[in-house]
Formats: sequence, structure tokens, C-alpha cells
Amino acid sequence: MSRTVTVGLDGSPESRAAAEWAAREAQLRSLPLKIVYVPEPLPKHLAQAPLLGPETHQRWTEQMPSESAEGIRLRHPGIEVITETLTGTVADILCEAAGSADLLVLGSRGFGGMGGFLVGSVSLAVVARAERPVVLVRAGEQAADEHTMDPAGVPSAATPFRPVVLGLDTDHPDDTLLEFAFDAAVRRQAPLRAVHAWPEPPTSFYRFPGDAELYDSLEREHAAALAEVLRPWQQKFPGVHVVEASRCGSAAQVLVNAARDASLAVVGRRIRTGSFGAHIGHVTHAALHHITAPVAVVAHG
Repeated sequence: MSRTVTVGLDGSPESRAAAEWAAREAQLRSLPLKIVYVPEPLPKHLAQAPLLGPETHQRWTEQMPSESAEGIRLRHPGIEVITETLTGTVADILCEAAGSADLLVLGSRGFGGMGGFLVGSVSLAVVARAERPVVLVRAGEQAADEHTMDPAGVPSAATPFRPVVLGLDTDHPDDTLLEFAFDAAVRRQAPLRAVHAWPEPPTSFYRFPGDAELYDSLEREHAAALAEVLRPWQQKFPGVHVVEASRCGSAAQVLVNAARDASLAVVGRRIRTGSFGAHIGHVTHAALHHITAPVAVVAHG
């Protein structure tokens, strides 16, 4: 089966932004772009309306994927675009599509009440179940958002990429996650900022004597652990400029802060097969809701 970058499309602004991002990623990877469209049944009250009945819905179902594909071909010359319209439960279909893709790209809906992004139930279900990388892209995302400003301070897609930011657990580093992040940095010719968070010493709240020395010792210890994890990957990808960021604090907050200027944030999701079902993890959950850059969730063992 041929490799592709696959995007789930439903005609919404966020899915259109996801399709544009997926087209750019397909060009970076020299892969075809596959557009997967899963039409949802027309609600009964709309099916009875003369202008919004089954025939109109059928025409929309047939035209929307092909028109989207044609637009992408015009904006991204040379890219191969494949369309596929499938029926079934949306999350199930997208999980199946992810299984045969290099990565699956989905949209993230607008702003939430706390200043973060809303991630729909379908996207969350796919992220929690898919065993291939899934990238979530916010509505309104444009190519220039992933690049540094030009010398005049104007957004431009012609300038270098912003850093790729990787959230890393040095106690349980995973090769799949590390390789994805380093590969993304190589393709973008961008720096890789590897972020690791460690908890504040339990005595620091009470300001016991020796706290400063303990903090300094822990800081050196965690920085050394991060460097040790990254060393073989820096040797494997010598062209990537790696910035090591070991910070004390909440892992979720440290990652969100570090990714404010990212072109892409990369986080992991441990595959679990227990009786409690799919699980995303609180750090990945925070990344999906509060990082404005596209977020890649890489499933690993």
C-alpha cells in the first residue's frame, strides 16, 4: 500500500486549514495527499426541507471532496491528490485511514472558554485510538504562522521555520517519538527544542536550609539526563540544531510555554490496551487544548 499524508475533511474552516497544512506536509515528505471525506447522515428536519433535501445533500457529498482537491492542486502544483468518500462512523473510518498513512491530519475547533482550543469528540477519539501519528491543526492556521517574521516584521512563508518543540519524558524516552520530532526538524531545516519538566523539590515550599543546593543539584541531574537521551539522536541527525530545555514545574505548563513560538509541537501518547480503554494523558491533553501551533500526537509502546 502506498504511503500518504491523509486528512479528514468535512468542509468546516478547521478541516480546510488541516487540508492546507496536510498538503504542505505532503510536499515536505514528497508523498501523495489523500483526502478522506465521511459524509454524516442528513438530519430528518433538514431532509424534509425542499432546498436542503437528500438530492442537495448528495450533490454536496459528491462535489465537496473533488472541489477541495482541485483547489489544493492549484495552490500546490505538483502534488498528487487522492480523494476517497467513505461511509460509516466517522471516528472508526478515520482511525482505519490513519493505519495506512504516514500521518493523519485533523482540524481543531476555534477557541475554548479558557483561551485554549476546542478539540471535538471525533478528533479526541481518533487521537486516543490511532496507532499512527495524528496532527491537529487549528482553524485559521496559515503557512506564514509556522515561519519567523521577515526583516520588516511581516509574516512570511519564505522565511525559516520556527522551532519544532518536543515534549520529552526522560524516564521513558521512546524512539518512535524522538525519530518523528528529529525528522520533522530536518524536513523544515528548523531547530529542535527538546523540553523536559521536573517537579519542584518537596522541601522548597518550606524553604529549608540547603534548598538552593538541592535545587541546583536536581537541575544539573535532570539536564544531564535530557542530554543523555538526546545524544544518540544528535549523532544520527547531525544537521539538526538541538536546544535542550530542562525546566522545573508542571510538565503541561512547561510544554505549553515552550511551544508559544513553535512551528510544530510533538508529544507522545502511550498505547494502552487495558480495561479502562483509550487514554491520552494530561500533558498531551493540555497540548491539544492550549498550544496554538499544530500538534502532532505520536503513539508509542
